[in-house]
Amino acid sequence: MRRSLWAVPVALLTSLAVTAPVQADGPGTYGKNDAGGFRNVLPPGQNGLDTLGQILQFRSNGALPKHWADQQPLYDGLLYASPTLTDAQVNDYYKDATFGVKKKNRTGVVKPRKGVTILRDKQYGVPRIYGKTRSDTMFGAGYASANDRLFLMDVLRHTGRADLTNFLGGANLNADASQWQNNAYTEADLKKMLKAPAHGSQKEWNKLHKDVNAYVAGINAYIKAARKDDALMPGEYAAVGKKLKKWTSLDVMATASLFGGIFGRGGGAEVTAAQILRALEARFGVDQGRAIWTGFRSKNNPTAPTTIPGSFPYMTGDSFATKGLALPDAGTTVTPWTVISGGSSTSALAAAADDTVSFGDALQEEQLDAHHSNWELISAKNSANGRPLGVLGPQVGYYLPQVLMELELHGPGIDARGAAFPGVSMYVQLGRGRDYAWSATSAGSDNVDTFAEATCGGSKYKYKYKGKCRKMEKLVRDLSWTPNAVDKTPAGKAKLKVYRTVHGLVTHYGTSHGKRVAYVTARTTYLHEADSILGFRRFNQPSQMSSPSKFQKSASKIQFTFNWAFQNAKHTAYYLSGAYPKRAKGTSPDFPLLGTGKYDWQGFDPKTYSSDLLAFKRHPKTKNQPVMVSWNNKPAKDWSAADEQWGFGPFYRSNLIEEKLQEAVSGGKKATLAQVVQAMEESATQDIRAAKLLPTVFDAMGTPSDPEVAAAVDKLKAWIADGGHRRDLDKDGVYEHNEAIQILDAWWPKLVTAQFQPGLGDEAFAALQTMISFGAVSSRPSAPSFSDGWWGYSLQDLQRVASGADVPGGFPVAFCGNGDQTACSTTLQDSLKQALTVTPEQLYASGACTTDPQPSCWNANRARVTAGVTQPNVYPFQNRPTFQQAVSVGK
Repeated sequence: MRRSLWAVPVALLTSLAVTAPVQADGPGTYGKNDAGGFRNVLPPGQNGLDTLGQILQFRSNGALPKHWADQQPLYDGLLYASPTLTDAQVNDYYKDATFGVKKKNRTGVVKPRKGVTILRDKQYGVPRIYGKTRSDTMFGAGYASANDRLFLMDVLRHTGRADLTNFLGGANLNADASQWQNNAYTEADLKKMLKAPAHGSQKEWNKLHKDVNAYVAGINAYIKAARKDDALMPGEYAAVGKKLKKWTSLDVMATASLFGGIFGRGGGAEVTAAQILRALEARFGVDQGRAIWTGFRSKNNPTAPTTIPGSFPYMTGDSFATKGLALPDAGTTVTPWTVISGGSSTSALAAAADDTVSFGDALQEEQLDAHHSNWELISAKNSANGRPLGVLGPQVGYYLPQVLMELELHGPGIDARGAAFPGVSMYVQLGRGRDYAWSATSAGSDNVDTFAEATCGGSKYKYKYKGKCRKMEKLVRDLSWTPNAVDKTPAGKAKLKVYRTVHGLVTHYGTSHGKRVAYVTARTTYLHEADSILGFRRFNQPSQMSSPSKFQKSASKIQFTFNWAFQNAKHTAYYLSGAYPKRAKGTSPDFPLLGTGKYDWQGFDPKTYSSDLLAFKRHPKTKNQPVMVSWNNKPAKDWSAADEQWGFGPFYRSNLIEEKLQEAVSGGKKATLAQVVQAMEESATQDIRAAKLLPTVFDAMGTPSDPEVAAAVDKLKAWIADGGHRRDLDKDGVYEHNEAIQILDAWWPKLVTAQFQPGLGDEAFAALQTMISFGAVSSRPSAPSFSDGWWGYSLQDLQRVASGADVPGGFPVAFCGNGDQTACSTTLQDSLKQALTVTPEQLYASGACTTDPQPSCWNANRARVTAGVTQPNVYPFQNRPTFQQAVSVGK
């Protein structure tokens, strides 16, 4: 049984609370330089500092530090208010995000150095940082960030370097190995990334350096103070037996690389895609196998919902182009070991990891899990108040303390408030300015490719590039650990090893056309993690965000792949950011290419790891569209899904929100902010299978002949009629329509298997699941994202069976019942009959739900805890952004 990261005793130390006297004068005028109309929420609370004294008090009587969880009631409360939400109630579930603090609401003013003032509000404790100079503001941002998230920041800088094991213990070894495999950097690499700009002027880059240095100085000022004052020192350091070390600008880079690698990338699954192709070709032959592969790939399904209607072609080349193609020979691909262990056996590490929660694993899970961010915009013309409406936010999972933090920044050239990742929080990354707001969803668009390096010289560690046999660079990270109060993994040592070529890091070995190759992942933002900081810097500057066009230009400086939304008092806008490579002409964008140099990205320079990129005009963008929704869905027509994204089918979860908003503005109606919030929140608890797929399944089934099956269908239909929600509005601990939900959870994997496995065969059916899972109940308690699954495949296959004809974007053959309607009906009814024998205990009695086997327990949002105060860590399920703004700019 897994336990909380901090569910262990720590040494008793005295903690004395020190609060500076309230100062009535100085910076912080409420509403200054503020157009009005801004609200937000970021659960559980602003404070992430728990001293040892507070940890002990919590364990004694459950007392929480101040501002530890005071925003959680707002966040959770919207779930229950949503069905009947009114405009008058919106402010009950979002806090006021106006610049400044009213004098009567100020508390704990801090002046860490001359020229810097940090003040907070009594209600939620959000820091407002005011600087006389820009460097003062950056210094204050560093100081306030350390005050609220210092231990978490330390965890993040170690995670980014793939040495969290050295800091927290051996249970993090697998996470470090994953980080090293995907984002290995030496200290020299981190230094290099800070030196030379890939875009932007040298003058602007120099200013950025000054910002980073001042931010780091602020962090170190807090560290210096904390070493002298237990009331400022996170209690977790004593628990892990580590000393608090100073920060450097390279720590900022390591943290940036971590978050960029998780949330700002897409693609890189060419080897897996090729393995699926080989399995399908073996089953159906080359021509038919490739046609079926194309159907599952859903690269440009013409029926896929998009954020904007315009066409922006990208990566539309022939998947099977033979030029430079380096498909792995069937059955030859192997993954090299990243971990070379010593001192502790693999089994001992695995046992320890199973008993101790690894924060590193939690972050890796966030990378593997589907992102949940969404934003919704209504144009001024379609708004009841004549101003744009926006509900916007990123979903980054749930942590305690939260992995996002809120801050407000004011100084020369900067006025912003919102959320930022600790350790890179010198700028607000998602939030608001004087008279505008912005946010993002992860786009996952393709900025990662795979090259097949032809090995040479009789060694798998040498490769041929531009006519020369070169040595691969070996990158090694030494790790060691001893047991501590948090992690009892037996003491040990390990080395992490990965090899690097001019293109990137080696991920697989195999043969192609009978010759040995090393498959290497090439990411445009690798060795360029700092480049995106320029865009975030501009977001915080009013002069760079005064119009939709300026916003789009600012967003274009961000190299990570995000869908950016913007609104001010008159306009809305959208831009898809990212550094997208120009691939060699005539080559496949979906499979590995030979890495000999002939098929490199256009303009590729190994010395600077740079290449020609897709031009600004070719990025999806628009302004003032009546309704815009992004829930990590396909951005635009002909913008190809990344090679790891196979879920852009005939419907997507974004449909759930957009359909509600289109109804709100249909027939000349005008939408209100409450309606936009409601469209988001009502969709946050809907099961996409119930809302979008089951009616077609029931049509294909016909009238069930078995009374038990018929009764189950009736229960499912009643649930669908009520919206298909997974929620507990009466708070009795049980979902409404609980039995129907259990039926679908048991039925779904059986339905998919019965529909597809007989036709695909075991090997191809299993291979496809390595790319895209069913989207069924997972192997551990977790909140469903309803992002990617086989529901689109199921729908289009059933449509083909019903019509007997091709379906746009569908398969060239029918799978259910081999295309026979009667056989398909029998298949579906039999699969449901089998599902009715599955008990709730078989579905849900695992982990945290062992004694409470039901959907409401299984689906709960659970926080990843990195604090000694371990509550609250369980919240009711909502498929909703972690940080969220509700905005209509203007008073």
